[in-house]
Amino acid sequence: NRIEWAAAMGMKQMVAASFWLGKDASMDDYRKAARELNEIGAKTRSSGMQMVVHNHHMEFEKLDGKLIYDVMLEEFDPELVKMQFQVAVFDIGYKAADYFRAYPGRFISAHLSDWSAQKDSQVPIGQGDVDWEDFFKASKKGGVENFYVEMAPETFAPSADFLKNK
Repeated sequence: NRIEWAAAMGMKQMVAASFWLGKDASMDDYRKAARELNEIGAKTRSSGMQMVVHNHHMEFEKLDGKLIYDVMLEEFDPELVKMQFQVAVFDIGYKAADYFRAYPGRFISAHLSDWSAQKDSQVPIGQGDVDWEDFFKASKKGGVENFYVEMAPETFAPSADFLKNK
């Protein structure tokens, strides 16, 4: 099975890139999927790995008056399922630093990107509106161990230059 293979390969984490539930999914569907991932998280943990969930914009939509992402955090066992925060949701009003502070120790990694409201587009890290000083300070509280730049290739060099000084 995949868990045995990943463990044999020496992997330390397995990342689920969202649940990809359909547009007609209910909050109960998200809760059920989160509980199922807790079960998978127990299996990965017993194999020496950490289960991780990567978010996308869709988890920052509301169902039944609640944010899907917040409900997922409520459902996940914090020891069995860690989070990988996609900073790109900044463009719809959500800040990684706020989540890192609100849920200490729940995050293991972050996908970095920056956004400029003035340009209404993604820009190299450090050239947009994300408060990187606050982000990195809060990331320690959130438990973030790994940082990945996930942006268009033309942003890599200026993003790397900015991050070298952080």
